[in-house]
Amino acid sequence: MKKLIFIALLFWAEVFAYGQIKKQDTLKVKLGEVVVTANRIPTLLKNSPSALSLVTQSDLSTMPKTIGAEEALRLVPGIRVDNQHDGERVHISIRGQGILTERGLRGVGVFLDGIPINDPSGFAPDLYDIDWENVGKIEVLRGPSAGLYGSSASAGVLNITTNFSSRKALGGVFAQNIGSNGFYKTFAKLAGVKDKFNYGVSFSKENGNGYRNHQAFWGNKFYEKITFRPSGKISLTQIVSHSGYFQQNPEGLNLRQLSVNPRQANPDARPFNEYQKTNRTTLGITGIYKISPKQNIRAYSFYRTWNYKETSNKCAEYRTYVYPGAGIQYNLNLGYGKIKQHLSFGSDFKWQNIKIYKLQSAPNPNRIESTDETNIETNTLLANQIITQQSIGLFSIYRIEFGKFGITGNIRYDNILNELNNKMMLGDTAKTDMNFSRTSFRLGTSYSYSDALTFFANFSQGFIPPSTEELAANPTGYSGFNTHLIPATSACYELGTRGYVGQDIYFDVTAFVMKTQNDFFRFKQSGRGNQEVFYGNAGNSRRYGLETYISAYINKNSNLEIAYTYSDFRYTSATVDPIYTNPRYVLTTPPAAGQYLPNSPKHQLYVQVSCKLNKNLNLTLGSEYQSKWAIYTAAKAYSGKLNPAIFRNWQKGFNLFNARISYRWNLKSRKAEISLSARNFTGVSYMAFTEPDPDGNSYQPGPKQEYFAEFKINF
Repeated sequence: MKKLIFIALLFWAEVFAYGQIKKQDTLKVKLGEVVVTANRIPTLLKNSPSALSLVTQSDLSTMPKTIGAEEALRLVPGIRVDNQHDGERVHISIRGQGILTERGLRGVGVFLDGIPINDPSGFAPDLYDIDWENVGKIEVLRGPSAGLYGSSASAGVLNITTNFSSRKALGGVFAQNIGSNGFYKTFAKLAGVKDKFNYGVSFSKENGNGYRNHQAFWGNKFYEKITFRPSGKISLTQIVSHSGYFQQNPEGLNLRQLSVNPRQANPDARPFNEYQKTNRTTLGITGIYKISPKQNIRAYSFYRTWNYKETSNKCAEYRTYVYPGAGIQYNLNLGYGKIKQHLSFGSDFKWQNIKIYKLQSAPNPNRIESTDETNIETNTLLANQIITQQSIGLFSIYRIEFGKFGITGNIRYDNILNELNNKMMLGDTAKTDMNFSRTSFRLGTSYSYSDALTFFANFSQGFIPPSTEELAANPTGYSGFNTHLIPATSACYELGTRGYVGQDIYFDVTAFVMKTQNDFFRFKQSGRGNQEVFYGNAGNSRRYGLETYISAYINKNSNLEIAYTYSDFRYTSATVDPIYTNPRYVLTTPPAAGQYLPNSPKHQLYVQVSCKLNKNLNLTLGSEYQSKWAIYTAAKAYSGKLNPAIFRNWQKGFNLFNARISYRWNLKSRKAEISLSARNFTGVSYMAFTEPDPDGNSYQPGPKQEYFAEFKINF
């Protein structure tokens, strides 16, 4: 903390060293003018009845390398992003929901230009489809929102909008980024407007070696978006997205390996060539039809295909996905004097078919390290199965505004069907069905004391059925569902306020308490390989939290932003399933009452100062602090009753410092920018991610100093 104070003093010295620059309009968002749509109905930010953060394009413009979600969301309180690799394979949790997901996001709804990323079970596999260089805005709805979006929003929502706005018939952007550990990214975008069409297309290619051995990655992304407005009543937006991504997996290290060389890969990773590869295409269309000035219909549909491969020291797993979906929503707006009312109802539909087979792996001790995709697969078939899923959600939203008060209520019913057909078995035993349904609701109110101050209160529910990944990870065999799992449900109460102090300070503060029944925990067992991670119902938990965001002008050229999160997340009871008595399950027993949830630091703080040194030169300084956190859920490991040389439950926190300086100028009629960025420039050793592991391979070290340079030109 002393180092944090020292660096903060340096920030202030930089800030007050320059005093002749005008304020940046992009740093100030007028509360009464911002409209958000994450609540499924257009609502002024000041009237939002729940915790909601807005990430603008000016915030995103300070990202050092534009490929990490942790960069885009660093100034959002209540959210934690674990970037366990140097590419884009991340874990995201909001208020502790989804902290133990093996890959992707569980319970966090993700929408890209109105098209959902989550599958029918609520699981979002990754964020490869999102090119952060091309994002214009992110709305983050924090807290359970199952009453709005079902199981995919049990923790919250990321509503992401791309930026293809242009006033020209043809314009565009070219950007080249290079950096430490062999990183480069090339990005190009064309966009324009012609008559009734707005169009845009982007492509990016990225590559890197990673900061650890066997951590190389590459990615290619294509995104095309066309909006057509044939009349004042109809607007249609067509989207085509394609993502190809390859990422080596160095796996976690144990304490001994960590002390010898934190940059090494786990000894299994290289000879088995452990990696993940994704090839995914999405076709989507969204539209709005204005029946009258007070009525409209919104709809979306999409079709997604995906080929996926993952190798481990146990098997090579192949998956083929086919995933269509659609939704429709009717909106009615009524206003009589000072009373305004809004009524919506609609439905979401999703289907998914997954073909999975697994072949036993074998090592190649003579393998020469490279980014090739070769691995040795035997003829031993470990699994051959088909998973089919479908979900339907029916919802209704009502909002009334009278004077300074606003009340919003919504209710939703979800039905999720899962079936697994094991092609290695015959008869009735070949099929497993796991079906879940739930009605969830949310009620919130807001009171605008003045144009600059709003208070809100909210009650919301979460519905978290076992997702695709949790169901498909069967601890009793290499195929079939985990039939021991049941849905988790949560109830959350929150109070908050947002507004301005004078003309220079914006604040957003939310306090909440959330209780969850049948919470999930994650465990591994010996003898199944690093790929096999399993899930059980831990019992109940309760979570207290405080989320604070402050943006303040220091003087007419400088802006200070602070995002602070306080989290006290603990299990309150434990359940015991007979499955956990199996001696092979080394770290299986559920957590005991009183244990802290893993991967949940009590304190998270991000401080950022932006200074405009002159009309062309900008400086950004940032500091990220996280306090210590627990690693294990198993009671014996948590309490230190297992070998401390292998199982050290508490991971110490860290404090990282970042900097970015950019120079902008006009190149004839074009705008150009060059920037230099430094991440963790003080060289702190820290853990980017920790996870339970029966062999103690729980540690994913983060990178020390990293440096990046970018050249960008708009034309």
